Amino acid sequence: MKTCQNNFDYIKDNPLKKPFPITYVCCVTGPTGATGPTGPTGPTGPTGPTGPTGPTGATGADGEIGPTGPTGPTGPTGADGEIGPTGPTGATGADGEIGPTGPTGPTGPTGADGEIGPTGPTGATGADGEIGPTGPTGATGADGLVVTENSMNAQNTDEDTILVVVGGTDIALSDNQSLDGFTASGGNTVFTVPEDGTYLVTYQINITLALLLSSRVTLNGSTLAGSVFSPIASVTGFTATTITTLDAGDELSLQLFGVIGTAVLQGGAGATLTVIRLT
Repeated sequence: MKTCQNNFDYIKDNPLKKPFPITYVCCVTGPTGATGPTGPTGPTGPTGPTGPTGPTGATGADGEIGPTGPTGPTGPTGADGEIGPTGPTGATGADGEIGPTGPTGPTGPTGADGEIGPTGPTGATGADGEIGPTGPTGATGADGLVVTENSMNAQNTDEDTILVVVGGTDIALSDNQSLDGFTASGGNTVFTVPEDGTYLVTYQINITLALLLSSRVTLNGSTLAGSVFSPIASVTGFTATTITTLDAGDELSLQLFGVIGTAVLQGGAGATLTVIRLT
């Protein structure tokens, strides 16, 4: 048997870091005995340092898709894309309501003159104007040839009322008579011609109220041609002049005719008949 001495030594990883005695028994080594039963597991030692990272393992199979996460904030607006081609024209919409009338536009240029229309009907005769002042006396004419003394002039200055009938009413001319061979009837309505010849016959009638009447001279009860005055509107003055051939014994009268009415002669020369032999 070999004797060994006691000695002190450290045990690695001694947490106390202090030496404690370890007895070494030095003996003659005999044959190895049978292995004893395994002792109980000692306490787990401290974790050793991390070893180096091993190689990356193979990618595992995809896991199931997780639930959709919340929508993230809207990103900034991207740049405008190119304008696409124009689409086809849509169908025409229904007419809208008529809008208010716009302002009047500027006057257009004057058009060309149209053709002259037909002449309109003659207007009604206007009322007689006031009598103008008397003009200056004209120069005395040369003496004419004395043809005859057969002439007459007769008037009505009495403002007589004439009851006019359609067929005609004679006017009495009893005032300012100058007959020179002519003779007047008892009522001064008929004047008889003394000699054959060509005569100038003229008359003037003035009434107080404008009426739509006609006037004339009658020859032996019939109208003397050229002596009728027949206005288209109511008037207060009636006149006519004509030249005609008369025979001795012919009878002349001054008349108003054409309607049934009442005419009042004006004062002064209310009615005048003048007959002058020319040849």
